[in-house]
Amino acid sequence: METVSEAQYGAPVRPQETSAPNPQGVAADSAQPSRAQQLMGDITPKLAQLTDSVLFGDVWARSGLSRRDRSLVTVSALIAMNRPDQLRSHLALARTNGVTRDELIEAITHLAFYAGWPNAVTAVGVAREVLPER
Repeated sequence: METVSEAQYGAPVRPQETSAPNPQGVAADSAQPSRAQQLMGDITPKLAQLTDSVLFGDVWARSGLSRRDRSLVTVSALIAMNRPDQLRSHLALARTNGVTRDELIEAITHLAFYAGWPNAVTAVGVAREVLPER
């Protein structure tokens, strides 16, 4: 892993200068702040920068799993850990990455038996908000 100096760590976050895909798989416009920068860049600029460069710029870009599979794994982990705030955006991202509504609903049902009934019920409420009816 690359060493980060104190000066780099404290440096302000600049909008992405490349056309690397953002979490939705769309090339980022250099004038537009990333979603991470919008959500947390004002208070935690380093976390926003790490989200952009490491999480979505490296981990999500690895070839070992498709973006679709990464979405399904991520949604499953968020359901298991009962993280509804993050689940909202990752359900939408999963749809963008090719996971169907029916597959997501099936995953919630399946996870009820492995991650707990209350976690699945919470996920159903989030899915109702995020996933449009057929």
